[in-house]
Amino acid sequence: MTFANVGLLGTKPGQRDALVAILLRPKPGMKEAGCLLYEVGINDDLPDTVFVSELWESAEAHQASLELASTRAAIAEAMPLLSGEMGGHRFAVVGSPLR
Repeated sequence: MTFANVGLLGTKPGQRDALVAILLRPKPGMKEAGCLLYEVGINDDLPDTVFVSELWESAEAHQASLELASTRAAIAEAMPLLSGEMGGHRFAVVGSPLR
Protein backbone atom coordinates (compact mmCIF):
# COMPACT_ATOMS: atom_id res chain seq x y z
CA MET A 1 0.00 0.00 0.00
CA THR A 2 1.25 3.49 -0.83
CA PHE A 3 2.83 5.23 2.16
CA ALA A 4 2.99 8.97 2.89
CA ASN A 5 5.26 10.85 5.26
CA VAL A 6 4.47 14.53 5.77
CA GLY A 7 6.75 16.26 8.20
CA LEU A 8 8.42 19.39 9.43
CA LEU A 9 12.02 19.91 10.38
CA GLY A 10 13.02 22.76 12.66
CA THR A 11 16.37 24.34 11.88
CA LYS A 12 18.76 26.37 13.94
CA PRO A 13 18.26 30.11 13.27
CA GLY A 14 19.33 31.06 9.77
CA GLN A 15 19.94 27.48 8.61
CA ARG A 16 16.70 26.87 6.70
CA ASP A 17 18.11 27.55 3.23
CA ALA A 18 21.15 25.37 3.87
CA LEU A 19 18.86 22.49 4.85
CA VAL A 20 16.67 23.06 1.79
CA ALA A 21 19.76 22.88 -0.43
CA ILE A 22 20.71 19.51 1.07
CA LEU A 23 17.19 18.12 0.70
CA LEU A 24 16.89 19.27 -2.93
CA ARG A 25 20.11 17.60 -4.08
CA PRO A 26 19.51 14.54 -6.25
CA LYS A 27 19.83 11.35 -4.21
CA PRO A 28 20.96 8.37 -6.29
CA GLY A 29 18.79 5.32 -5.80
CA MET A 30 15.84 7.13 -4.25
CA LYS A 31 13.48 6.68 -7.19
CA GLU A 32 14.60 3.09 -7.68
CA ALA A 33 13.94 2.45 -3.98
CA GLY A 34 10.27 3.31 -4.50
CA CYS A 35 10.00 7.06 -3.97
CA LEU A 36 7.04 8.40 -5.95
CA LEU A 37 7.14 12.01 -4.71
CA TYR A 38 9.51 14.10 -2.59
CA GLU A 39 8.55 17.74 -2.18
CA VAL A 40 10.37 20.29 -0.01
CA GLY A 41 8.62 23.48 1.08
CA ILE A 42 8.99 26.59 3.18
CA ASN A 43 6.67 29.14 4.76
CA ASP A 44 8.10 32.62 5.34
CA ASP A 45 5.96 32.94 8.48
CA LEU A 46 8.06 30.08 9.93
CA PRO A 47 11.61 31.08 8.93
CA ASP A 48 13.33 28.20 10.73
CA THR A 49 11.10 25.38 9.48
CA VAL A 50 11.26 23.13 6.42
CA PHE A 51 8.33 20.99 5.30
CA VAL A 52 8.76 17.68 3.47
CA SER A 53 6.05 15.61 1.77
CA GLU A 54 7.04 12.11 0.68
CA LEU A 55 5.07 9.44 -1.14
CA TRP A 56 6.48 5.90 -1.32
CA GLU A 57 5.41 2.60 -2.87
CA SER A 58 5.22 1.19 0.67
CA ALA A 59 6.31 1.83 4.26
CA GLU A 60 8.98 -0.82 3.72
CA ALA A 61 10.35 1.07 0.71
CA HIS A 62 10.59 4.22 2.81
CA GLN A 63 12.38 2.38 5.60
CA ALA A 64 14.81 0.73 3.17
CA SER A 65 15.61 4.12 1.62
CA LEU A 66 17.09 5.23 4.93
CA GLU A 67 19.94 2.76 4.31
CA LEU A 68 20.91 4.25 0.93
CA ALA A 69 24.38 5.80 0.98
CA SER A 70 22.99 9.03 -0.50
CA THR A 71 20.31 9.25 2.19
CA ARG A 72 22.73 8.52 5.01
CA ALA A 73 25.15 11.18 3.71
CA ALA A 74 22.36 13.77 3.48
CA ILE A 75 21.19 12.99 7.02
CA ALA A 76 24.73 13.31 8.37
CA GLU A 77 25.18 16.65 6.62
CA ALA A 78 21.79 17.96 7.77
CA MET A 79 22.00 16.97 11.44
CA PRO A 80 24.12 19.95 12.59
CA LEU A 81 21.58 22.33 11.03
CA LEU A 82 18.57 20.93 12.91
CA SER A 83 17.14 22.40 16.10
CA GLY A 84 15.66 19.10 17.25
CA GLU A 85 12.09 20.25 16.67
CA MET A 86 10.42 17.74 14.37
CA GLY A 87 6.88 16.72 13.72
CA GLY A 88 4.57 15.29 11.15
CA HIS A 89 2.41 12.38 10.23
CA ARG A 90 2.84 9.04 8.50
CA PHE A 91 -0.09 7.27 6.94
CA ALA A 92 -1.23 4.66 4.45
CA VAL A 93 -2.71 6.29 1.36
CA VAL A 94 -6.13 4.88 0.54
CA GLY A 95 -6.57 6.71 -2.76
CA SER A 96 -6.74 9.93 -4.71
CA PRO A 97 -9.33 11.45 -7.01
CA LEU A 98 -6.45 12.37 -9.34
CA ARG A 99 -5.25 8.86 -10.13
